[in-house]
Amino acid sequence: MVISSDPYPYFTKLPLPTGVTGPDCIAFDPLGGGPYAGVGDGRILKWQGPGVGFQDFAYTSPNRTKDVCDGTNDPHLGPTCGRPYDLSFHILSGNLYIADAFLGLFVVGSEGGLATKLATSAEGVPFRFLSSVDIDQLDGTVYFSDISETFDLSNVTQPNFKPDSRSGRLLKYDPIEKEVIVLMGGISGSTGVALSVDSTFIALSEFLNDRILKFHLKGLKANTAEVLLNINKNPNKIKKTKLGDFWVAEDILEEGLTPVTKPQGIRFNAFGEVLETKDFSAQYDPASLHTIKEYNGALYTGSRSATIDFVGIYTYTTTDELSSGIKINKRLTIVVS
Repeated sequence: MVISSDPYPYFTKLPLPTGVTGPDCIAFDPLGGGPYAGVGDGRILKWQGPGVGFQDFAYTSPNRTKDVCDGTNDPHLGPTCGRPYDLSFHILSGNLYIADAFLGLFVVGSEGGLATKLATSAEGVPFRFLSSVDIDQLDGTVYFSDISETFDLSNVTQPNFKPDSRSGRLLKYDPIEKEVIVLMGGISGSTGVALSVDSTFIALSEFLNDRILKFHLKGLKANTAEVLLNINKNPNKIKKTKLGDFWVAEDILEEGLTPVTKPQGIRFNAFGEVLETKDFSAQYDPASLHTIKEYNGALYTGSRSATIDFVGIYTYTTTDELSSGIKINKRLTIVVS
């Protein structure tokens, strides 16, 4: 059954520092700290509570300087400033794994700072556009995706850009052997990965084919993929919920004399059944939504758009007090005292 009424009707913002935009990815650490957000100028910021706001936590590029990078959302500066595109914590170690769109796969400890580079290529082919990352909490295996072998984030933002159709890859990093294995190639825009709660499969967004794939890791279908769910348009990052369902951000196409796309979220289960849909257009349209992270009964949302200067929070009641120390009141504003 699909939930038709809105279970998250209340909204507020966690504002980014002045001039900072594009909070494309969101995560919480094992102790409940955060949210952490990767932003357009190459930093990973951590929410330190009302009255303090977001503060610098980590970065991926050793060449990054505050004078050049702070506040930018220019993808052409990505190779210099870095661009954290997805985040995932390993609970046991407290380490944060980072998929940087330009620079590769990284990890940083709980103290933050300059992250350590883990990989920049697989089977001799350099990464061009890392997009997503998830961790197997049982053995520490890192699953991540490279959208393309031929284009990067700076190409995507150009007018009349036409992507290649089938060069995305699903990848695995073994932290013991310190090697990267290609699990699957030929993907049409591998924008999101999420490991199932039982570690038997990966839910994989195929952006250009408007669908979610199910890549089997175990069992009789191991190392094969099948269609799990067809999407209206352009599925982006996938994030697992505590109960094992998934949220995916997508654009829905509304037909008309001038067709338009609007940001939406879909919650679905391991069988590809849609359980819930959520319209985010009131707060994000015309920007696309890129990530939806469910945490402690609230939805935290982000977009890489240069017009978005906040992390969004959606709750089901006006009196929720969130783990981040924020209260949502009837005026839908942040209470700081």
